[in-house]
Amino acid sequence: MGELPIKKNTQDSKLNTKVILGLVIILLIGSFITVKLVQLNSVGRSATINKPTTASHEAFIEAVAPTAVAIQNQEHVPASISIAQAALESDWGQSKLAADYNNLYGVKGSRFTKNVDLPTKEFEDGKWKTIDQPFRWYDNWNESMWGHASLLVNGTDDNAKRYSEVIDSDNYKDAAHALVDGGYATDPDYAEKVIGLIETYQLDQYDEQ
Repeated sequence: MGELPIKKNTQDSKLNTKVILGLVIILLIGSFITVKLVQLNSVGRSATINKPTTASHEAFIEAVAPTAVAIQNQEHVPASISIAQAALESDWGQSKLAADYNNLYGVKGSRFTKNVDLPTKEFEDGKWKTIDQPFRWYDNWNESMWGHASLLVNGTDDNAKRYSEVIDSDNYKDAAHALVDGGYATDPDYAEKVIGLIETYQLDQYDEQ
């Protein structure tokens, strides 16, 4: 009769051990997920984009894709759009604006930003014109990519929802046309050029990451 309590205590001890182990595992999993989320939310803004050492298109994509994916996960800007626009606007990172002033997207400057005046082509009255305009001068490509995302998410001073359909689009084709509808570029073929780059280089694969 004296052994029964000992057996019961042993069973209770094993049960308590299992419960404790279960709680520890749950806490560890929760901590791991939290760390991953924190890393995901910080990597984009703090990361440094190493400019490609070659002029290859693949090297450019490899350089900007991680930031494009981070932006997509935080701001819901399709990664394929971020990459394709950067390639198109900057001539794959080779334009003077991108190489010397880190502006990948041709984002215009304002009186509140550091700017540089450069000639640019605009399509007006049915023909191309070259005019000087102020462009944002960024410290690095990473800052430029996040600045572009902020423009699409927050719009402009006169229209906060100017590019809202880009963010709300279900696919890259709708997003590309929404850019034109919002007035991002004056080029009448802009949407098709963006779509063409996405399909040629299969950039939509980054939309799934």
